[in-house]
Amino acid sequence: MKKLRFLVCLAVAAVTVCFSSGCGKSSDEDVLVLRIANCEEYIDEGEWEEDEVIELDDGTVFGENALVDDFCEWYKDNYGIDVVVEYSTYGTNEELYNQMSLGNVFDLVCPSEYMIMKFMDEDRLEPLSEGFFDESKEDNYYIKGVSPYISDVFKSLIYADKCIYDYSAGYMWGTMGLVYNPDEVDEETVAHWDILTDPQYFKRVTMKDSVRDSYIVGNAILNYPVVTSESFLNDPDYYEKLGEVLNDTSEENVDAVENILSEMRKNCYSMETDSGKADMITGKVIANMQWSGDAVYTMDQAEEDDYYLDYAVPEECTNLWFDGWVMMKDGIAGDEAKKAAAEAFLNFISMPENAIRNMYYIGYTSTISGGDSDLVYEYVDYCYGAEDEDSAVEYDLSYFFGEDHVLSADEEQTRRQLFAQYPTEDVIKRSAIMKCFDREANIRIMQMWTNIRCFDLTELFGK
Repeated sequence: MKKLRFLVCLAVAAVTVCFSSGCGKSSDEDVLVLRIANCEEYIDEGEWEEDEVIELDDGTVFGENALVDDFCEWYKDNYGIDVVVEYSTYGTNEELYNQMSLGNVFDLVCPSEYMIMKFMDEDRLEPLSEGFFDESKEDNYYIKGVSPYISDVFKSLIYADKCIYDYSAGYMWGTMGLVYNPDEVDEETVAHWDILTDPQYFKRVTMKDSVRDSYIVGNAILNYPVVTSESFLNDPDYYEKLGEVLNDTSEENVDAVENILSEMRKNCYSMETDSGKADMITGKVIANMQWSGDAVYTMDQAEEDDYYLDYAVPEECTNLWFDGWVMMKDGIAGDEAKKAAAEAFLNFISMPENAIRNMYYIGYTSTISGGDSDLVYEYVDYCYGAEDEDSAVEYDLSYFFGEDHVLSADEEQTRRQLFAQYPTEDVIKRSAIMKCFDREANIRIMQMWTNIRCFDLTELFGK
């Protein structure tokens, strides 16, 4: 991309910031207050430079103001109601959950899929209204613009006898993979997760300091013979069975994964959540387990120094993750005006131009394809379209944007930023979603993770 802002989630406490010009009028009974919580730097905050104007065939995109500010003005213009957004940030899904457990009340939050499931299980979510799904309504940009692929994924997710589709509007999505230096590692090596346990790359690779992400990688390594077998791949219930394998939290499976992750930790240069990007850019490590959005940022930053990195998704399987907006029942509290404003916010940020603003600012991939509008697809072409048609290859994006959306892209983009942002269908097919674990499984896995993270002094001083 021409420029990407890096998503950093470092906030450890809620910090309320009012972006709308209505701040200071929240005590006015005629002003509607909407309390929104989101991960830090996970929305366009505006103040783009003059040379950052994105000129597309169907329109111009530019972030002069914060998107939250623009929403308040848009809502006033369209609905005649003054709205103040009290916008808070948090670091992780768990921090969000803890904030609310301590009494913080929000109307609208944007957690990851497993936390959405946890909220559903605890009956804490306000369902989206029937009107929100009415495609005939002019301002219903989300339902008209969300990718059919994302809708199908949401409709397939049932938890606690509830469907995520009825409670959540998709925001960003992606995969887990490996950023790597192609001058140091060949494609066959990064086609398998066990590069992270391979002594040949001792202290030259990194893993995520994230129990869920690392667990799915350990599970993939453990079950490699199973999930790559011909009978498993050709099973008519392949996707469901893959999900069962990757979500297996039995005591036997957790113990086996712990052994793999223990070896991985010893082999890796670090367990990290943020430093892996810099370590790749500076050449400290040659392969880094990475979320797709961070992978794009890493490749972009390295490219500025004429240092080219690639992205791979191992052939065993990967984690398909997404973040989605949900309304909290205790925040909405039966207030129809507040619920209407919350749903309007979801529609506003789902406008194609606003989806582009968010993707440009944070570097992740929006769940919005644009529906009848080709603006988002034009943006992908703007970022990754081939400059030299003679050396271009066809990159099929029909699964996400609809039929006949085949991008003419530079061949290198089939393993770089374009591939990270919009994986190919074969990657999609071997991607599964990690679900929310029950209390017993969580205790088991967290104990496993404590064992992994506790430093073994014998590594320094010997036995």
